[in-house]
Amino acid sequence: MSLKDLLLQDLKDAMKDGDAVRKTAVQMARSAVLQVEKDTKVTLDDDGIVEIIAKEVKKRMDTLPDFEKSGRDDLIDNLKAEIEVLKKYLPQQLSESEIEIIVKNAIASTGAASAKDIGKVMQAVMPETRGKADGKLVNQIVKNLLG
Repeated sequence: MSLKDLLLQDLKDAMKDGDAVRKTAVQMARSAVLQVEKDTKVTLDDDGIVEIIAKEVKKRMDTLPDFEKSGRDDLIDNLKAEIEVLKKYLPQQLSESEIEIIVKNAIASTGAASAKDIGKVMQAVMPETRGKADGKLVNQIVKNLLG
């Protein structure tokens, strides 16, 4: 079963179960996938869908601090629940040590020696970590190892 089919099935199940949070999270993910497909006129494979879901999770993670400042616990709980629902569709996230190994290999293969080479290293690392690690974390590890 493709990821797109799984999203549709989970949406139906959430509607049957009356799970509003899961329904909303899956609907938003499906909507984002369908919008990208419509805009680019391309049918996405599972990797493309994972990328979009990762962006949806990132959006929610980025808005979480704003909600925490407002003190609206109901919205915070709802947002955290949506993040957990969406994370189920993402591959297992890489640990920092696993990312470091990938970055060290990229540094060796690109011959990077200083902070000026961050772009070169990031270009080599991102295809391996896309959807499996947060880009900010990857960038931070690259900076630490090159700096």
